[in-house]
Amino acid sequence: MDEQEGSEENKLSQECKELIISLPREKGWITPCLYLFQGFWHSSTEIQAIKTFQNHFQAKDNDIIVASVPKSGTTWLKALTFAIVRRQYFRSLENHPLLVFNPHELVPPFEFVIYDETNSQIHELSKMPEPRLFGTHVPFTSLPKSIKETNCKIIYICRNPFDTFISTWVFVNKIMPEFCPTLSLEEAFERYCKGIIGFGPSWNHILGYWRESIGKPDKVLFLMYEDIKEDAILNMTKIAEFLGCPFSKEEESSGVIENIMKLCSFENMKELEVNKFGSMGKDRIVQNKYFFRKAEIRDWVNYLSPSMVEKLSKIIEEKLSGSGLSFRI
Repeated sequence: MDEQEGSEENKLSQECKELIISLPREKGWITPCLYLFQGFWHSSTEIQAIKTFQNHFQAKDNDIIVASVPKSGTTWLKALTFAIVRRQYFRSLENHPLLVFNPHELVPPFEFVIYDETNSQIHELSKMPEPRLFGTHVPFTSLPKSIKETNCKIIYICRNPFDTFISTWVFVNKIMPEFCPTLSLEEAFERYCKGIIGFGPSWNHILGYWRESIGKPDKVLFLMYEDIKEDAILNMTKIAEFLGCPFSKEEESSGVIENIMKLCSFENMKELEVNKFGSMGKDRIVQNKYFFRKAEIRDWVNYLSPSMVEKLSKIIEEKLSGSGLSFRI
């Protein structure tokens, strides 16, 4: 772990090294440490990327940003958003970009790709087709001023914290460096309950976007993963209307919505060559197949003990009290 921590710090600018020394620190999930930066827990390289993001990104009024807590259905929402926004350019599903590119490549994340200085992939933002599509796990309060002050749109997806926790724990153990020990469910659960998880506390992250969606419904569309699973067509229609590209009656009658739903379905995307054998990242390579596990609701019942359920339920109830937001447990 000392070797890994040293490797992480070697990627940092001197300014960022000086900053993280002053920040509260806890043991990380994948990286050796997480630091409390602007009220949320991040790795050191994420902090550097977020600062660069804040200082340099200039949003355009027609930009579209897909935001979420990690492991909340981000991959699915990116696929749906891309297919909806770009449907005029890719009418045929036989040569659609989603058949050969992972959704995270088509909707690149700010903190892991665009402003990750350790990533060799260069994104020339000025040359991206408009409307530009981006992804992020950055909390609302840490977004650049230009995103908050322009008319760009944010679509936020939220998932039951119980399922989000289990999905994160499984994902972390799959991509953990070989020389690191497996993270036990019990240890991960205790950290999660304390809010110590990347981009967490998760409930604060969720509440930030939830409150913004209440105050500015034309700016932020807040979606529940479970609602999309229950009625994908209704929520796809909602996304299209929010983004100013509603489905026409002709599109509805000709099956365009159903075709997009089928293209972006978990079953279809999981079996695509790019998502079975492809990978992402430079230094910490993540295989695309790890983004497609079960996509089931209430999978947490197979992992959590009654006492764990009771403890997390009380925390969520306390944290969300008075917000008007609730989850289907």
